[in-house]
Amino acid sequence: MPTKVAVIGAGAAGICVLRHALASEGVFEATAFEKSNKLGGTWVYTDKTETDENGLSIHSSMYKNLRTNIPKEVMNFPGFPFKTDLPSFLSHENVAEYLEDYVDHYGLRDHIQFETVVDSVRPSPESVGSGKVKWEVTYHKVGQPSSAQTNVYDGIFVCSGHYSDPLMPKMKGLENFEGKILHSHNYRSPEEFRDLRVVILGAAASGQDICVDMSPEAKRIYLSHNKTPLSTAIPDNVEQVDGIVEVYKDSVRLSNGQEIECDAILFCTGYLYNFNFLEPECGVKIEESRIVPLYKHLVHTTYPTMFFIGMCKTICPFPQFDAQIQFSLKVLDGRLVLPSKLEMDEETETDYKTRLERGLPHRHAHLMGPRQWEYNSQLTTMAGLEPISPNVQLLYEHVHAIRVKQLTTYKRLNFRLTGPDTFEQY
Repeated sequence: MPTKVAVIGAGAAGICVLRHALASEGVFEATAFEKSNKLGGTWVYTDKTETDENGLSIHSSMYKNLRTNIPKEVMNFPGFPFKTDLPSFLSHENVAEYLEDYVDHYGLRDHIQFETVVDSVRPSPESVGSGKVKWEVTYHKVGQPSSAQTNVYDGIFVCSGHYSDPLMPKMKGLENFEGKILHSHNYRSPEEFRDLRVVILGAAASGQDICVDMSPEAKRIYLSHNKTPLSTAIPDNVEQVDGIVEVYKDSVRLSNGQEIECDAILFCTGYLYNFNFLEPECGVKIEESRIVPLYKHLVHTTYPTMFFIGMCKTICPFPQFDAQIQFSLKVLDGRLVLPSKLEMDEETETDYKTRLERGLPHRHAHLMGPRQWEYNSQLTTMAGLEPISPNVQLLYEHVHAIRVKQLTTYKRLNFRLTGPDTFEQY
């Protein structure tokens, strides 16, 4: 009998699970549940914000002019490159089309149940303690609550992403502000901010990119953050300022005491993990942006038939998803034997404490950045997989080095891979 797999979400991670699960005929039987009517997850752009026509929360955080900050030459799934005639830095339409092509190339579309909401996931009671926990998944068709049904699966792949539930920090006086308040999740176009004085809170990737996108329309932009000042050239109407400590009806006060008049505040403050379909008996907890208990940021250590794909932050995503998924499928069908729960939990705790000792805050428990390469190598080595091409790291880091100096212009560049560890820029 094939191993039955349920995949929650048909974004990039979810369709990659289908691709690998279905690659060997008869080994796995896989179904992805997707609440929208399209595959692609966060890459599916919509003008809508907050909720869709069915009353479901909008999943995508794409904005109209978004272009990737990772070049296509290293962003693709291994073995399935983007079209060569595209620029290196892609629009969200390019990526959405790529994911559609991926699904059609591997014949995955019939394995996706569209407009299907997963209501709950819980361990099957009779399987608990067996060493191979099965999962009861209850789901229904959008707009048809009476259509709910429950099926049992041997493995669960959580591929619901983590860019859909905005993190809005508590801020003194915010309720008194009379201007526009928005989280980057709901940012769609710069025209919304034409001739406005805007404070953008947060200067990570989204804050920087939206700042550049908005600058031709906004009257003035204050990029507010408490990090080391950006060393790159920025648009003439953008000024870096300290973080916000208090909000008034038409201004904000900064940590250095300065008060700035503004018409809008845009929060680029990140997102929350949210798995509201997991019942308490699943034993998954989110401790201020740390998901526990996860081995390798991936495997549920109590019930190692549940896997969380793509939870790491600041990564080159598609290659890492691919490695995580192949690793997990080998665990699920027994080809890869994990350490004991005690060993996995101890290793996880050691990783977490090492991060704290190196000055990272608790909320960065799943942050990767330069750690991603060793992490990827651990996964591929343990699972006996082909290593991710050296070019992924080399070009990713090359582009990052350019970005920090040339924020407003680096996406004009193009690249070409010339070998497993060489590339050219043009």
